[in-house]
Amino acid sequence: MLVCEVLTLFPGIIDAYASESILGKAQASGFVRVHSINIRDFAEGKHRVTDDQPYGGGGGMVMKAAPIFEAVDRLRLDGEERRILFPSPQGRRFDQAFAEELSLESRRLTIVCGRYEGVDERVMAGLVDDEVSLGDYVLTGGELAALAIIDACVRLIPGVLGDARSSSVDSFSWDGLLDYPHYTRPPVYRGMRVPEVLLSGNHEEVRRWRRKEALRRTLVRRPDLIDRAVLDVEDQTLITEIKKEEGHEQD
Repeated sequence: MLVCEVLTLFPGIIDAYASESILGKAQASGFVRVHSINIRDFAEGKHRVTDDQPYGGGGGMVMKAAPIFEAVDRLRLDGEERRILFPSPQGRRFDQAFAEELSLESRRLTIVCGRYEGVDERVMAGLVDDEVSLGDYVLTGGELAALAIIDACVRLIPGVLGDARSSSVDSFSWDGLLDYPHYTRPPVYRGMRVPEVLLSGNHEEVRRWRRKEALRRTLVRRPDLIDRAVLDVEDQTLITEIKKEEGHEQD
């Protein structure tokens, strides 16, 4: 079972999301446990203050190191090994390969959520194994990033999704390509038709169409992924067809 612990000043954010949809069902079925730990519970003083002014001056407040260290120390009393993550735009880029890596992690995943102007650097130096970035932007806190990391990992655990094929053809999972378009009933809605091949019952033609459309989307929307994708002879043929259809025969 994957065990995820989230150290946060706002445990309600974590608890609300983790109790719904796929994550909620995965917890009920015993595939994962998601615990929120309130950092304020480990702060000293009557008011449980977790932040202070930064040394050297400057705007904003900085989360103190002590409550976070104390929280992790308490967790470690159970003797379990942990991989401690810190969501940060300065970290390793989170992608599907990273999610797959974490989904197979035998240690507990402990995610420390920052707030305010930042977190005392001694947390990174003395506790954190990996800083993890969702992208080149800044969020108000680490909670949304923590939930994104957990969600991406949990859905890769065998048995979590109703159909094991669902995650295998997701964007970035199908040999590094973006996902193909999906349709459901009715076959015509507001003048927009479902592609005829999907109604044909010809499984080989459906497979080829889906692969081609996945390649098309990747070429158009994320051409940088093509160079890293795992492509075979059929893929090269499909790419040639796509370029002709898109008017790029000379590319």
